[in-house]
Amino acid sequence: MNKRIYCLFLLLLFLSGLYGQNITVKGIVTDSITGEALPYAELFIQGSTLGTTTNDKGQFSLNVPAGEKTLVVSYLGYESYKMKLVPGKMSYLSISLSPSGVYLKEVVVKPQREKYEKKDNPAVRFVRNIIERKNLNSPYSQDYFSYEHYEKILFAMNDYTPKPSKPNKKNKFSFVEEFVDTLTDGTTILPVSEKELVETVYYRKHPKSEKHVVEGSQSSGVDEMFSRDGVRQFLGEAFHEVDIFKNDVQLFLQRFVSPLSAIGPNYYKYYLLDTLDIAGQPCADLGFVPFNSETFGFTGHLYVALDSTYFVKKVILNVPKDINLNFVSHMTIEQTFERTADSTRLMTKDDIKVNFKLSEKSKGMYARRLSIYRNHSFHAPDTKTAKVFQESAPTIVSADAYRQSDNYWKMVRPVEAVRKNPNSVSNLMAKLRSVPVFYFTEKVISVLVSGYIPTNKEPSKNKFDLGPMNSTLNGNTIEGARFRVGGGTTPVLSKRWFGDGYLAYGTKDRKIKYDALLEYSFNDRKDYRLEYPIHSIRMEYMYDLNKLGQQYMYTSKDNMMLAIRRKKDKFATYLRKAELTYTREHYNGISYEAIIRNQREYATPFAEFNRFEADGSLSPVNHYDLTALELRFRYGKDEKYYQTRTQRIPITYDALIFNLSHIMAKKGLLGSSYDFQRTDIGIQKRFWFSAFGYIDFIVKAGKVWSKVPYPLLILPNANLTYTIQPEAYTNMNALEFLNDEYASWDLTYYMNGNLLNRIPLVKKLKWREVFTFRGLWGNLTDKNNPMAALNKEGLYQFPEGSFLMGKAPYMEAGVGIENIFKFLRIDYVWRLNYRNHPDIQKSGIRMTMRLSF
Repeated sequence: MNKRIYCLFLLLLFLSGLYGQNITVKGIVTDSITGEALPYAELFIQGSTLGTTTNDKGQFSLNVPAGEKTLVVSYLGYESYKMKLVPGKMSYLSISLSPSGVYLKEVVVKPQREKYEKKDNPAVRFVRNIIERKNLNSPYSQDYFSYEHYEKILFAMNDYTPKPSKPNKKNKFSFVEEFVDTLTDGTTILPVSEKELVETVYYRKHPKSEKHVVEGSQSSGVDEMFSRDGVRQFLGEAFHEVDIFKNDVQLFLQRFVSPLSAIGPNYYKYYLLDTLDIAGQPCADLGFVPFNSETFGFTGHLYVALDSTYFVKKVILNVPKDINLNFVSHMTIEQTFERTADSTRLMTKDDIKVNFKLSEKSKGMYARRLSIYRNHSFHAPDTKTAKVFQESAPTIVSADAYRQSDNYWKMVRPVEAVRKNPNSVSNLMAKLRSVPVFYFTEKVISVLVSGYIPTNKEPSKNKFDLGPMNSTLNGNTIEGARFRVGGGTTPVLSKRWFGDGYLAYGTKDRKIKYDALLEYSFNDRKDYRLEYPIHSIRMEYMYDLNKLGQQYMYTSKDNMMLAIRRKKDKFATYLRKAELTYTREHYNGISYEAIIRNQREYATPFAEFNRFEADGSLSPVNHYDLTALELRFRYGKDEKYYQTRTQRIPITYDALIFNLSHIMAKKGLLGSSYDFQRTDIGIQKRFWFSAFGYIDFIVKAGKVWSKVPYPLLILPNANLTYTIQPEAYTNMNALEFLNDEYASWDLTYYMNGNLLNRIPLVKKLKWREVFTFRGLWGNLTDKNNPMAALNKEGLYQFPEGSFLMGKAPYMEAGVGIENIFKFLRIDYVWRLNYRNHPDIQKSGIRMTMRLSF
């Protein structure tokens, strides 16, 4: 009996201990329709005084006494929610609240997520009325429109907590604590980059023109190693001002479907949620969420005036939690609008806040781009101001824009942009650079990014750069190991005179190659010789290996990544060339060049020049000469690119690019061995299909009008590497086809995951589909065909392995997956015809690295 009592006593102690302990319940409260977090929602235990509220991210933590309890969750405009808490079974809760039904113009709307219908849906009728009127209130319908624009872009380490110093060891970065700032929700951040801009924007309807006059600009931070203008250009596209009144919204270099798009009712679910007072006016709260949460759409709210104008007073946008968008873990965009007496719509604020993360576990980065618009006017500018429309540049920078005082910034900076911690990022960078470890690391990263090594530690004193470093070592069949060293002057030495060049040596052919360039610019350069717009005259003299049928137009020919090849280089000559070039670029997108070129191309055992004589016999030729004039015309309005020292890397391909060139030479004139006439034309454009991705389209055509040897014919661009190269044929051999007239196309369709997002499990990988189709129709007329020409004198015997193209064009098709590990793209490409040619690759895998949102 005593044993039983003892056992019962122990059991009671155990149970009392179990039920006497508190449990901690954590979780998140969200909108059941949009998936948005609901900040400051109330939670309490029914029948008690215990409770809490969610933070600004909708998250909560609550200590609950042991035993079964009922948790009640409430939020204004939403149905209350109750649930039983079972001890030991609930540690993290994801609670979704449904918006409550409200009366709106005598219509009761009760959104039900599980059964959504567009037919006879008042919310759909409501949004259609907004869409019909969205273009009526635009300020750009006025003859003149001007406003002041303040912009601040901030990047910071998110949820930053300084590391505690180890005992008896001094922390080199302890000063960082002085620069930690706090957001309104209590999150601590460490600002590492800050940019401010003040400009006045002037718009004229007839003739249409928009000019930006920059009155103040300052920037500091870890991104100073990049091009200042290039970074601003990139951020301007990545954080593009959101215009929900257009069908497509530009953001993160992607296209999102606007909730007010013409296809909106077929893409979004809409819900009338509540009536609210916005700036003293009753407004309907219109919620929306895309049918497919993985596609490029928004969740959020439109607050619309309850009158016949359907005026949008406020916008809140978020990205769905499951969206196939890289690095963005959370985003909120808030826009506010004012209405003038004639109902014109004026944006007053555009505020975007983003949390970037490499992985779910990382704290990531916090970014904010705040734009404040003020002092709107529709008056015609006075005579002095109107002169800005006579400027050719779209952006005019005032003389003191980069030298404004601290007092100026305090005066123009709006309240929303003032940080709690007044310590500036520029002071932080100065202290960081005083630490040798940081200083050295920054320099190494700078070299990796730019590819060049400065010869002076101080940028203001650096007159010469060494590089590019990624071309230092390469290799090929003819040269063996290729070593190269080069460099060029900077605007510190001269803002108008520039020198550039390199020396290269091959261990196998034992030849020294070189390139020397001297350029005079008619306008001052700020950072780079090639910065836009170019107006210069250039002299260049070079001697180097010329790989026939291989042109890498989007990278340096000596890039280390091109050294690994699927096939050995089989055809190459040596080329000595002297050029005199005049280049002029205009802000309207028009540019042109005139090039006088003298070249001598030398035969090699890899590409012999066996010349047909008048009697049909063959004679080996060491070289031929050509002195030609080349004229080029290009149109590329509104191109967006990141400017580097030697390249312009496109940020988007949205602009229509048109190219036209013609080369002419006269036999005997300045030593030319042949008459030569060649014309080429090309068009390039990206076409967006809203929610269905986009296509990059390149089409070209050309013709050689004269009788010339095969090195001067049209040699299709073969890609012998394992990398993906636009405008190059993946499974074609170099010099496999010889033509004197051609038409080519290159189509790449990026579906942005529209197919893979519908496959369970696979959609979690966030892969995206890519389809390619490229081809070339070519023809060789009899005059340039040694086997058909009535007079073949002067032509060269074609290399072994070269063919004439039949009536069908050469074609390739590929299927690929991009966004593998968020940076890798892998294509499998098939050769569709001419598969009976010897020593060819009929299909193959190609890859490239491409970071994208």
